[in-house]
Order: sequence, then C-alpha cells, then structure tokens
Amino acid sequence: MLKRSKDIKVTNKVRMNGKGKAVAVLANSFGLPSGKEFSCPSATSVCESVCYAGRIERLRPSVRGVLMHNWQMLNGSSLERMTDLLSKMVTGFYGECVEHDAPKVFRIHWDGDFFNGTYVVAWINVIRQFPDVQFWVYTRVKSASISLHTAKLPNLSLYFSGDTENLATALMLNKIGIKVAMLGDNFDEAKELLDGAKSFRCPENNKALPLANEKGSACVQCMGCVNGTSNVQFSVSKK
Repeated sequence: MLKRSKDIKVTNKVRMNGKGKAVAVLANSFGLPSGKEFSCPSATSVCESVCYAGRIERLRPSVRGVLMHNWQMLNGSSLERMTDLLSKMVTGFYGECVEHDAPKVFRIHWDGDFFNGTYVVAWINVIRQFPDVQFWVYTRVKSASISLHTAKLPNLSLYFSGDTENLATALMLNKIGIKVAMLGDNFDEAKELLDGAKSFRCPENNKALPLANEKGSACVQCMGCVNGTSNVQFSVSKK
C-alpha cells in the first residue's frame, strides 16, 4: 500500500493537544522524493534552492522512508498497477473522512512531482473515480499540466509552479487557462512576474494565517488553492 502523509498546513482534520498546539489528525496528502534523480524532472534551480520538502527529507529520516517507499512502489509500474495503488490509497482516505466527518480535500504531492506520463494518466483515472473528493496539486511539469488541464477534471485544482527560470512556460500556460503559483523573492516580485494576471498572496506564506489552529489547517481555512479561485503568489522571504 502507498503511504499518505500528515501535513499540518493542509490537513483536513486537526485536534488541539495538551499544550494548545494544533496537530494533524488525518493524512490527506501524498508525497514522493524530490529531485531530478527521483520524481521532479522539471525542477528548476530556483525551486531546488528553496525546497522546504527536500529539507524535511534530509532532516527527518522517517519522512524520507515514507517517500522512498512510495517511489519504489510506483516507479516502473504499469498504468494498471499505478492506478490500483493510488485508488486504494484514496479509498482509505475517503473512509477516514467519513468516519471523522472531515472535508474530502486531498493534496497531491506535498513533495515530489509527476515523474512520467503514465503516472499522470493514473492520477487522472483516480481523480475521476472520486468525483466528490476535491484534489489540488502544484507541478513544474509542462506536459503534466497540459494533460491534466485537457482532461477537464472538475474536482481538480491545478497550478503550474512558476519562477524566474520557467517564466515563459508559466505565462504561456496561464494564457490557455492553467493557473499559476508564482514564486518570487518577495510578493511584489511574484505579482510582477504574473504580468497583470489576477492573483492573491498565500495567507500562510504571508503570515496572515498560522500553519494550523483550532479552526483547522491554513489551507482548509483559506481554500483559495484548494478550490482554484485564482493564481497565487508565494514569497521566499515571506515579505
């Protein structure tokens, strides 16, 4: 079985511990190991230099173990095998949502990316199998972005992750209707790179929301990216 991850920023169910800190109850995200040698064929030098997920992999061997397990299960597998593995994982997630009366929102790739075309199709199959689960994903893979966009999946919020290195691709995809999550050194730069396209600042990245509190995780409280309301700005400096 593939293993889901508990990410406090995106989790769809939190509880407060004895110290008044919010902790994740449900694992509603999926990850793969980062880097071009693994699942990130279109990683830019910009994203590699600031990748928070990659830092977590290095600092927490247990997290790295989960990601490598998922990679070993999927890499080299057939479409049928990939689809089956992903479907079983989401089925488990769905059951936990029902049990805990939690919103059915699922983050694809808190770490990692679409590493080949077969894997993209497997996710398209699974997203269609679960029409009442709202999925969201960020990717730097142009071909994956186009495939997911043309699949017309109403329950997927898709973002191409842009920066100064892949800016031309990001703006081209934005013109055909694919939303962009733009990374700049600061929010003003991210907004400028979007070339006038409507966008909002990630409120957690902007320090307007904590990672999580008694009301829930930052992403579930905001729901901007989850529902794909607009292009979004991210800042390296958080300023």
